[in-house]
Amino acid sequence: MIQFMKGKINYGELEAARQLSNFTIEQYGRPDFVNPENPDKEDIRLANEALSRATDVVTNREYDIVILDEINVAVNFGLIKSRDVITLLKKKPEDVTLILTGRYMPEEFAPFADLITECREVKHYFGNGAQARKGFDY
Repeated sequence: MIQFMKGKINYGELEAARQLSNFTIEQYGRPDFVNPENPDKEDIRLANEALSRATDVVTNREYDIVILDEINVAVNFGLIKSRDVITLLKKKPEDVTLILTGRYMPEEFAPFADLITECREVKHYFGNGAQARKGFDY
C-alpha cells in the first residue's frame, strides 16, 4: 500500500498491517492535514514522489496487488495530475491488481476500472465536534 497525504501518524491500518507478514505500507505525507484550498509545496512534492514510487512498483511487478490509498483525494486537492495517474493506469501490467481509494474519483479513471464502489457518509460524529478517538479513528 502506498499512502498519499499520510505520514508519521499511527493510523489504524498501520496497526493492522503489523499483524500481516506479507503486507507493506509506505507513507508519503506530512503529519499535518492537507489544506485543499492552498496545499503546501511539500504536500505536492510528497504526492508526486508517491506517484513515482507507485509507477515503479506497478510497472516492475513488485507486488500482485497495489493499493494507492487516498490517491483520488490527492488528485482532487491538486497535489497530482489526473493525466499522470492515467499514464500509470495505461502502463499497468494485466497481472497486477491496482486499487485506487479515496473520495472524488475523477470520471476519467472509470474506463480503466474493472470495479468502482462508492461509500457515502450519511452522518459522522465529527460534525458534532467530536474529537478523533485513539484506537478507532487513528
